Amino acid sequence: MVVDVLRQMRERLDADSQHQQALAARMAAGAPVAAHNPGSAGTADAANQVYAYRTPVPDDLWIRCPTCNGVMFREDFEKSHSVCTLCGFHYRLDSRTRLAQIADPDSFVEWDSGMLSQNPIEFSGYPDKISQLQGQTGLEDAVITGQARINGQNCGLAVMDGRFMMGSMGSVVGERITRLFERAALLRLPVITFAASGGARMQEGIVSLMQMAKTAAAVGRFQDAGLLYISVMTDPTTGGVTASFASLGDIILSEPGTLIGFAGRRVIEGTIAQALPEGFQRAEFLLEHGFLDLIVPRNRLKSTLADLLTLHGVPVASAGRTARKGNNRQPAAAAGQEDPGQPSPYNRRRSGSECLDLIRQKNRPVISDYLPILFDDFCELHGDRLYKEDPALWGGIARLDGRPVTIVGHRKGRTLEENTRFNFGMPHPEGYRKALRLMRQAEKFGRPVICLIDTSGAYCGVGAEERGQGEAIARNLREMMNLTVPVITVVTGEGGSGGALAIGIGDELAMLSNALYSVISPRGFASLLWKDPAREREAADVLHITAADLYRLGICDAIIEEPAEGAHSNHSAAAAALRAYLQAALSRQSAKTVAERLSDRYEKFRRIGSVLENQAN
Repeated sequence: MVVDVLRQMRERLDADSQHQQALAARMAAGAPVAAHNPGSAGTADAANQVYAYRTPVPDDLWIRCPTCNGVMFREDFEKSHSVCTLCGFHYRLDSRTRLAQIADPDSFVEWDSGMLSQNPIEFSGYPDKISQLQGQTGLEDAVITGQARINGQNCGLAVMDGRFMMGSMGSVVGERITRLFERAALLRLPVITFAASGGARMQEGIVSLMQMAKTAAAVGRFQDAGLLYISVMTDPTTGGVTASFASLGDIILSEPGTLIGFAGRRVIEGTIAQALPEGFQRAEFLLEHGFLDLIVPRNRLKSTLADLLTLHGVPVASAGRTARKGNNRQPAAAAGQEDPGQPSPYNRRRSGSECLDLIRQKNRPVISDYLPILFDDFCELHGDRLYKEDPALWGGIARLDGRPVTIVGHRKGRTLEENTRFNFGMPHPEGYRKALRLMRQAEKFGRPVICLIDTSGAYCGVGAEERGQGEAIARNLREMMNLTVPVITVVTGEGGSGGALAIGIGDELAMLSNALYSVISPRGFASLLWKDPAREREAADVLHITAADLYRLGICDAIIEEPAEGAHSNHSAAAAALRAYLQAALSRQSAKTVAERLSDRYEKFRRIGSVLENQAN
């Protein structure tokens, strides 16, 4: 029986290959071509549609993937949600299949059904085309909207369907999307959209173009109300849908390999007369260039959406509470913190040069070590939405003792390969712009911000200067000063100059006991002032850059004690002390009103300085 099945598979593959060769020959000769599948339209486009749109070829119990030419059983293909089990290619889903995959069973309730498209510019044949597609697909138009539950959590949901005029956005799509956001705002529901579109619907002319503005305005009002919008871009998301509501999500996800872009590839190549690079306008290209938060395989999409909904489901109610204003500096006995005014058998007596040696220990914990120990359910988000993703700066959402927080931190690696990939923890401008984007998002949803500092400085290079490194740092300083949510900053290793300060403005600044924070790296100081970089250890001693030094200067609010030999000797113990401090700091800052918090933050930096004034003046 197995032999018969395999023989049949080979015979069918051979027959299919022969058919395609004959088809290609007839098309090259300009002859009319009949469709391969019975009952389909007898045109070249219809016959080749399977391959143009990469639809798997079914035959009885098995399916051939035209992407990798592999053969799999139909049951396995369906269990994997129409993803090739051999190469992982994600095939397109219709809206009903997508709903069945994402929404909890029997939870979807459709909104605004019965809405039909008119013919605003009296385009010939348009009403007949609409009627034909309605009969073929069972849809009224290219999007279904409504309310659903995802792992028990309510949300507004929109799912586009590429079978209906390539998912193009005309009046009905624009109106349904707009009403979705308006109704969800009234119900205080988050919204998730699944885009799949070729763009604006040309048959409706300028009326279709205006749907871009209408949907963008609806998203704007919805987001201004403090509600969560997650946009999921599926294959393809192009044209006017890309350039309107699909690109405006608070969080933007995509499936692997999704085509995403505004202008089509052929249009771009024809305009600039140049061949475009491999992978251009695919999801991976967009992630690299800063326009996506995550690429999520289909089998993890529902759970990822559920996790994101959960992380946004608990508001931080701090604005209305009152507390007695006071100094942020804390007693040493609390939360494993040290008091620099008291003697100690080890950490306090270490000089700057000794601390420099410790923070360069190969096994000193970096942010990737701290994240799984300090936080639960952490999820990295990517991109500045302007130019590029910068891996030198980690940003995302997590829980600290069940409380959602936004985390931003410099990322170093353990190996040369990792450090090269993370640029040795030295961010480009897009890294700081990503950080600011995530901080503003945290402010919108009432999440405290935790910044973990560990960098020798901002990256200095031609590209960084061209893209405005100074402006990016300056804007962060200004904007962080005015964030209404609690902001806690901790120097875990090296705090180098403006590259550290760019994520260092907050309500409290703590330092691990062996950490350093300086206006310039010791090596840079020695090079500039003494013309001898080899004297960096001497520079570390004279710059007064240890945690104890900064505490005495009134800059550091708390010192978090490391294990006796340093954080590298016991990651868990170092993280436990850090976690205890973060818990206490968040409790202190959340007890303040927004007005108190902003006033204290301003005064914290306002009083730093050392001047002598002429009393006669």
